Amino acid sequence: MAIRDLTSERLFVKDEFVAGATIELEPEQAHYLTNVLRLRPGARLLVFNGRDGEWEASLVEVRKRSAKLALERQTRPQEQGPDIDYLFAPLKRSRLDYMVQKATEMGVRRLRPVITQRTIAERVNSERMRANVVEAAEQCGILRVPDVAPPVSLDATLADWDATRRLIYCDEHEHETNPIEALNRIAPGSLAVLIGPEGGFSESERDRLLALPFVTPLSLGPRIMRADTAAVAVLALVNATLGDWRRP
Repeated sequence: MAIRDLTSERLFVKDEFVAGATIELEPEQAHYLTNVLRLRPGARLLVFNGRDGEWEASLVEVRKRSAKLALERQTRPQEQGPDIDYLFAPLKRSRLDYMVQKATEMGVRRLRPVITQRTIAERVNSERMRANVVEAAEQCGILRVPDVAPPVSLDATLADWDATRRLIYCDEHEHETNPIEALNRIAPGSLAVLIGPEGGFSESERDRLLALPFVTPLSLGPRIMRADTAAVAVLALVNATLGDWRRP
């Protein structure tokens, strides 16, 4: 794995990367670099697009409301990370921001909001979620930027499920209290993790989940966690047993 530079400014851009190419920054990005950070022409920073790895670039053609970057060299190849979808019942604004950021840091591939019977925050600001994903990736040296899916009901999600992707369902009523043993029985491959709303899943939702052959219920121990805390806990367990935290 290439050594990460965690001291340089990092910026996510959508353009394709080719050595020597020039990239026009979004107005907000140009403002941030030139007016907030007060970078001047010739300043160097790191850029990534989620596809072509990380590159060193220099700031050029700084104007009042625009700026361009010149791509120079690749500093790290693209990293793929584990194939983990994270499904969750939307939370209220600040807690949702936190959960999205932490799930990104944990390396999930997709963020998939699901509307359950007890979901309180049914309105999901997808653009705000994407902004939190990008911010977390910029700050933590992550190269892959998770996709953000539109919210879908739990029923519709399960009805259209790809049965080859094992769904790990966090269930506070699960009788087996050792999550490591439960996860070790799952074959490595495409995975998904499902966290319920603040009030938990309804009995009918739980019955349906437990009846599905691709679902593995998982206990997170003797204490009931908030949904944003449970996200960090379960993703750490999954990465340690089935994800890319394992040593080859």
